[in-house]
Amino acid sequence: MIRRLLGIPGRLWTGLIGGFARSWQNISTALVQIWANKGRSILTTLGIIIAVTSTITVVAFVKGFGDTMTKMVRGYGTKFMVVRPFRPGEDRRMGMGSVSLDLPDIEAVRTESPHIQRLTPFVFSEQMEIVYGLEKATDVPTRGVTEDYQVIRNYFVDAGRFFGPMEVQTSAQVIVLGRSVLKQLGCDESIIGQFVHVNGHRFQAVGVLEAKGSMFGEDQDKTVMIPYTAALNLLPDRRRWVFFLAEATSEAELDDAEGEIRRVLRRRHGLQPGQPDDFEIDRQDQNVREFEKIRNIASASLAGIVSISLLVGGIGIMNVMLVSVTERTREIGLRKSIGGRRRDILLQFLTEAVVLCTIGGLIGVVLGYILTIIASLHPQMVAIEVPLWSVALALGFSAGAGVVFGIIPACKAAILHPIEALRHE
Repeated sequence: MIRRLLGIPGRLWTGLIGGFARSWQNISTALVQIWANKGRSILTTLGIIIAVTSTITVVAFVKGFGDTMTKMVRGYGTKFMVVRPFRPGEDRRMGMGSVSLDLPDIEAVRTESPHIQRLTPFVFSEQMEIVYGLEKATDVPTRGVTEDYQVIRNYFVDAGRFFGPMEVQTSAQVIVLGRSVLKQLGCDESIIGQFVHVNGHRFQAVGVLEAKGSMFGEDQDKTVMIPYTAALNLLPDRRRWVFFLAEATSEAELDDAEGEIRRVLRRRHGLQPGQPDDFEIDRQDQNVREFEKIRNIASASLAGIVSISLLVGGIGIMNVMLVSVTERTREIGLRKSIGGRRRDILLQFLTEAVVLCTIGGLIGVVLGYILTIIASLHPQMVAIEVPLWSVALALGFSAGAGVVFGIIPACKAAILHPIEALRHE
């Protein structure tokens, strides 16, 4: 019935059924031999078990930490670019003048770039001192921005409010503080409405930023934000050296937005064809892709290094299979004397090696899952998930090791002369 439904010719169907039956018989014989020598089989597969367990665990941990970091980076936004003044190393020989990026440049980009939906100047300083009462925080990273910054960078307040466009236009001395700065000042959200001093200038606290945690060892909550106009009043030398952040209308249109920024700034700076840009555009989506590429390379490299232990396990498999051939020489002779072919003997011993390695691989996969589950119970551990491709790779390598390291013992068994094998003591 099945043959007719599939449309398989009779002779081919008979061959397939016969091949399946022989394969199942070889597997059954292999399982019987493995069960008859349980202790030796476990010790033999120990190298395979360790290799597969290590591979599964390492890949799961690397993927877990990598996914967490990627999610964190994406959490800061992937549609924006940071544009900064940049002085090429050979600018003098190329006839370039002084490098600058000022507010008129930024405004031109805003009005002439249809693929940019939000834009904010960015005035940054790492040397601000924040004083509140008798407490002070030194070397606080201070960001002078507009109200659009919180949307561009997904960096909102969770207490109070962010400053608005009118406060930016009037250079209002208002400030939003990060959680780590609050700890340094020895206060909490009750600071909202109070006044602090930023490098000696009086600012009113209007909000507290949501906690972001650390990234690459840097505390993202140790920061304050003020209107960029107020920041330029504190740092007047930055007026011709202003960074800006530009958010594209979508991630798919980042290339168009970048091209518009480049075209506007080159025209305004009078750069001729062949002259290098006197500004630099850093795209967040490229940073995310580079990070994911590094993560994948690290995951593959570590898995490859750990899987070298498969070589040790495979050598153990080959050694035990050679011993098994010697022990079963009379059995091999008996099989040949009643019509057993060389390829039947070869497939039998090769099947035993593959089954032995596959069982070791399955045990290793189970142990790998158990280790990742135990590790994930730690409260500070990132989410760990074993990717299916790592399981398939581990089992594939296990079966492959059985083929590679089982072929020599299988060939040795296949070429034995039946009479000499029967005489073997």
